[in-house]
This record gives sequence, structure tokens and C-alpha cells, in this order.
Amino acid sequence: ADGAFLVDVRTPEEFKSGSAKGAVNIPLDTVMQNLKQFEGKNHIVVFCRSGNRSGQAKSILESNGFKNVTNGGTWQAVAELV
Repeated sequence: ADGAFLVDVRTPEEFKSGSAKGAVNIPLDTVMQNLKQFEGKNHIVVFCRSGNRSGQAKSILESNGFKNVTNGGTWQAVAELV
């Protein structure tokens, strides 16, 4: 809701079934190859079905120098906030 970069790390098939408004789909297994998409973002919110994959994505991003990452948990929780 604060202009965050919303990233759904579920599979493309899961993403197509519904996601938070304005979110982009960067599946967990492609986060490392897509680090450039996260550069320059003031606040990054990653989320998935249960919060597990988004937790892994948060760890990957933080280990690559990103300090502004929040695990939003489930896509439904994030959808309610935007």
C-alpha cells in the first residue's frame, strides 16, 4: 500500500489463479536470475501461498545485499492491503 514492489514468488500457474493487485510474478526458482528487477526499489514485499517460499526469497534477496525486503506471507494477506 506504500508503493512497495510487490512480488508473487509462486509458479506462473498459481499466479494466474489470482494475486495481489499490481504484483509481478517472479517465481522463487528464478529470483537469483532476476535480481536486476529488484534493484532501486525502496520497499520489496515478497509473498506466496503460505509464506514459506517468500521467506526463502527474502533470504536470497538479503544475502545479495537487499535490505528493504518484507515477507508478506500469503498472497491473500497482501491482496487485502492493496
